[in-house]
Amino acid sequence: MSQKLDRRKKYTRKILKESLIILLAKKPISAITVKEICEMADINRSTFYTHYADHYDLLDKIEAEISEDMIKYLSSYSFTIEEESQKMTQKLLEYITNNKFMFQTLLMKNGDPTFEQRLMNIAQRFMMKNWMAVNHIDEVESRYLSTFVVSGAINVIKDWIENEMDQSPKEMAVIINNFANYGMSYLD
Repeated sequence: MSQKLDRRKKYTRKILKESLIILLAKKPISAITVKEICEMADINRSTFYTHYADHYDLLDKIEAEISEDMIKYLSSYSFTIEEESQKMTQKLLEYITNNKFMFQTLLMKNGDPTFEQRLMNIAQRFMMKNWMAVNHIDEVESRYLSTFVVSGAINVIKDWIENEMDQSPKEMAVIINNFANYGMSYLD
């Protein structure tokens, strides 16, 4: 009996999340109502409120879930320090490609700016660990360097998403890493 209930809970949450993402693709969170989400999901409002406080809570849970999933995904790979940066970037881009509609919606259209910040924090955490091990730079310098690189990379990724992911994740990883590692000297 409890397994059936768990399955029903999972299904309810899944359909509510999908409904919110579909609505977010059309309009900002502030213009979305719980009633609309419930109508799209074909679920009672009372059922919605047993799972979430409001539509902002639902969005927060979606973003937290994606963040946790990305950390697990990225943590499941181990590379040598020399290849780590490019491979990690490629794995991140593959994850984004596999969840294209979700990222198009949350990063581009009517997404929440805190989601972009969450992504930056995840990328920074993985980068800083690598840079501090390789370059022996201190934590403060590593933090500022990773902020600079990650904010540039996030905007390149947003541009890539907007251009219908016209390059493969591997090609984009090479481009982003060349920019990060060589900056303007990359053009020489």
